[in-house]
Amino acid sequence: MLDLNFVRDNLSFVEEKLQQRGLDPADVLKDFRELDTERRQAITEAETLKARRNRASEEIAKLKKSVEDATALIAETKEFRERIQEKEKAAAEYETRLHQMLAGIPNVPHDSVPVGKTPEDNVEVRRWGAPPNFDFTPKPHWEIGEQLGILDFERAAKLSGARFAVYWEMGAKLERALANFMLDLHTREHGYTEVLPPYLVNSESMYATGQLPKFASDLFRVPHGEKELWLIPTAEVPLTNLYRDEILDGSRLPVCLTAYTPCFRSEAGSYGKDVRGIIRQHQFQKVELVKFSRPEDSYDELEKLTHDAERVLQKLGLHYRVVTLCTGDMGFASAKTYDLEVWLPGQQLFREISSCSNFESFQARRANIRYRPEGRSKTDFVHTLNGSGLAIGRTWVALVENYQNPDGSVVIPEILQPYLGSNRITPRKL
Repeated sequence: MLDLNFVRDNLSFVEEKLQQRGLDPADVLKDFRELDTERRQAITEAETLKARRNRASEEIAKLKKSVEDATALIAETKEFRERIQEKEKAAAEYETRLHQMLAGIPNVPHDSVPVGKTPEDNVEVRRWGAPPNFDFTPKPHWEIGEQLGILDFERAAKLSGARFAVYWEMGAKLERALANFMLDLHTREHGYTEVLPPYLVNSESMYATGQLPKFASDLFRVPHGEKELWLIPTAEVPLTNLYRDEILDGSRLPVCLTAYTPCFRSEAGSYGKDVRGIIRQHQFQKVELVKFSRPEDSYDELEKLTHDAERVLQKLGLHYRVVTLCTGDMGFASAKTYDLEVWLPGQQLFREISSCSNFESFQARRANIRYRPEGRSKTDFVHTLNGSGLAIGRTWVALVENYQNPDGSVVIPEILQPYLGSNRITPRKL
């Protein structure tokens, strides 16, 4: 969430940044200026009335001491009280409406973010490796997985419906191996602390990271007594909310956390997209990276986090590129995002496998996560960052497609062989 004073003092700037995101400022900000003016006026009037009431109360006390009639002044103070309550109620209503409006304003893109409208306007930063050369036509992962007997969509549909998958034997082991490999890499070499958080969170947690109220249709809601819980769309939600309403010691920053969790998304609005394979599922697994940083260090930390995610792809020998998302393709809460896109030879395209973002103080303000700088008593909001390190399912896809053989088998990269106890996936015996 943006700071109210910032929006008020920089309204033209905010309108310009909204336009860069492809949004109409009139739709997002609506009657912000009028609401803010009326709120401040109601507060001023309430304070003025309070001052007049206090003076009248002092005068009443004097009159009573001198045994003079204070009836008229007493009646006037009662009127003051009623008018004060009226103005405070109005100010509170304006405050609520302003808060709701602020909750719907996306983050301001950083100055280094390229201005654009669609993914075609994203800017490539670098590439690593080279695509594999095949002397045969490579197959997409859904064909390889079914032919090997390790990926089962038919039975998944019987259990749950569309956009679910069942992994069998080496398919399931490969998923587990990837999770263990990524967690080991991030905790042993990159300095992250592993966390196992809940997979169901409350509405306050979803609000804090920006999923609610705007993206409720993308989530799975679970009724729970008189309240409701939500299945997490990413471990970013519980990890970030671990420090909600807390003040961190500045000397501890950055705090770096990682978690392996299932993720649940309704994929509202994705009808007809990626209907084959496991690219876009209602349930998928992911290793997430989350950081809490000092504001002055957060963009350096974004570069480090992005390189940490890249290291997974490098160790697996997978060709990829890094792109900076343009203003029109960024997420709601992000100030800057790098996407890692891995090459999928079976589909002849790059596919996003990680988004690494700096949210600056946007989430921290919603979650009230502060830190106390060393040697200072005043607190400030931390900057939060997160990225996939990586999406397990899409890494599974990349390995199967990049390491496929003409006979249908799949070679296991050397780095993963100790986790799997094998160097190849061959057709499963039914």
